[in-house]
Formats: sequence, C-alpha cells, structure tokens
Amino acid sequence: MERNNFLVNLLYRFKIERKKFDRSGVYAYTQRLLAYNSNKIEGSTLTEEQTASLFDTGVLPKSDDYYRAKDVEEMNGHFLMFNKMLDTLEEPLSQEIIKQLHYEFKSGVFEDRANSYAIGDYKKRPNMVGMYMTVSPENVAEEMTDLLEWYHSQVVDLNVLAELHCRYEAVHPFQDGNGRTGRVILFRECLKNNIVPFIIEDKNRNLYIDALKSYRDKNGDISDMASLFEKEQQFYFEKCSYFIC
Repeated sequence: MERNNFLVNLLYRFKIERKKFDRSGVYAYTQRLLAYNSNKIEGSTLTEEQTASLFDTGVLPKSDDYYRAKDVEEMNGHFLMFNKMLDTLEEPLSQEIIKQLHYEFKSGVFEDRANSYAIGDYKKRPNMVGMYMTVSPENVAEEMTDLLEWYHSQVVDLNVLAELHCRYEAVHPFQDGNGRTGRVILFRECLKNNIVPFIIEDKNRNLYIDALKSYRDKNGDISDMASLFEKEQQFYFEKCSYFIC
C-alpha cells in the first residue's frame, strides 16, 4: 500500500475503532504493542498476554507469574496517554501537551504520588540516566522552550525526530516516565507530519540505549537513532498493513 494512503486509513481506523470500543483492529493492536514494548524497555514485569488482557477486558489473566502493582497502573496510564495523544493531534506540540501526556500516564500511579513526584509537571528534584546527569529542575522549562522552538523551525523527517528524542531524553524533564512520554511524542509527531509511525520494540532495547549513548558521547550524533527509527518504521508498516487494505 502507498504510504500516504496508509496514513489516512490508519488515522481513520484509530478514530472509528476507538469510538466503537473495537478491540480487534489496528487501534487495539497499536495500543497493546506500544504500551507493552515501551513499558518493557523500562523494566515492566507484564507479559504481552497480560497487556492485551488489561486493554481488552481490564482484567489480568490467571497466572503463576508475579507482577508489580505499579506496572499495572503504568500500563493503564499508557493506554490513556495514547488516547490523549490522539485527542491533541490538531494542536502543535507544546509544553502543555507534553505535560498533559505525562499526567494521563502517571496520575494513577500510587508509588509516584507517595514519593511526591510531580505529576503532569516538570521534575522538582535532580535526576540521572545511569551515570549521566540531566538538566537541573530550575532549567527544564527554558531548555524545553529552546527545544520546541528549534523543532518547530524544522522540516520534520526521521532525522529531526531522532534529534528531538535524543535532546528530550537528555533534558529528562520529568521525575519519571521520560522515555515513555518521549516515545509517545514520536508516534504523535509522525502522525501529525504524514510520516509512517513506529514503535521501538523491547527486543531492540540495546540498539536504542546505544543510540542514546552515541548522541551523548559523539557530539550529538543521531545517525544510529535515525537508523533504528527507519527499521522500526518498516516493521510497523508491514504489521499494520494486515489491518488496512
């Protein structure tokens, strides 16, 4: 299928299937695939079967495997964040929209509230990614303003999205949930800019982590990240073409 027609049909199916609570089409497939992989990258204990059951019925299947309550709360939050992403597609990406996405994702997570994490707002405490320091809380708003001003001055393609994501993760604007909000932003901006979207699979986690490291260690090199995006884009296109004739 020609890619422009694919995108038009994809958005149409998202809208119709969501409205009809259809759990058999591309909307549900994308919800489950994105939520499972994005949370798994961050260490979620939930399986693909458990993720699908949560989305389809709101119930976890009987299993001898353990799971964390936080993982269930974040999985449900991810489903809501995806819907908020769809609801805001007519608007340009802004700090307010990014905060709204984070709020949908994290507002039901008990552990984050108990730890007094900012929900739907930028971090109040310094944080790190592994051994890397991120932007100090008092500088986040300014850095995000600069990032979005740069982004809106670009002709968006996979290279621009790769740089947007790497810079966003370097700022690390939230106390927790930066990777997952960042990956939903990528999906959103693909849809908004007539680019076939993609989902970073957990099986490619090492490639993804290495690509972020290359950006930090090689003076802003985004080639590895853009290459990964292209690979995942082809995977998603082939999988979703099954649903869209």
